[in-house]
Amino acid sequence: MTTVFRLDRGTHERYLQLVRFHHDFFADAWGDIAPVEFAAAAWRIATPPLATPSYVRWHRRVLSAEVVRNSWDGTLIGRVQVVTPPPFDVGRLPRVTSDTPPTSPFGDDHVKQGEGIWRNWANTFGQFVAPTDRDIARGPFLRASALVEAPLPLAGLPPAPEGPLDGFEEDAARAVTVLARGLDRILSPIVTALESSGPDVSLPQ
Repeated sequence: MTTVFRLDRGTHERYLQLVRFHHDFFADAWGDIAPVEFAAAAWRIATPPLATPSYVRWHRRVLSAEVVRNSWDGTLIGRVQVVTPPPFDVGRLPRVTSDTPPTSPFGDDHVKQGEGIWRNWANTFGQFVAPTDRDIARGPFLRASALVEAPLPLAGLPPAPEGPLDGFEEDAARAVTVLARGLDRILSPIVTALESSGPDVSLPQ
């Protein structure tokens, strides 16, 4: 199975500092009988945009990953956006041209060759990347993704501290560890299946 979520131990101390700095994120969690709000806040601080570099690292197919409280029963929900193959062959779609004059450091012919062709996710150094405005000026994109939403078990999560007392940062780190493992168990078979399904990116023409 593919590992989807892991912790960057090299940023552990940095994460503890961020937790202390953003202790106000836990205002609704102090002393809570359930560990949910505390864990969700700990995850938020461990991931972009707050954590740069991120304490939680994820597979290249993961675009975003959040953990939120379920308003229905107070449990935890994992919400992860993952890159998927397009629903059909985008190469069969008719071209969409632009009135923008083609510009390229390689000359106009280089641009005209691929102008208006539908493209999927670009791959830069193994990473799925969103197109720039310049890319879109050359032609349209259809970038497919799927939203995975699933309940996360509460077992193993540390109790919510009574307040920003000494050591609460390590409690936050333990909560993130439990959440990362839970999300990895859910996403690993999904990402493994996607990785074995064949190419699903198109490089700019």
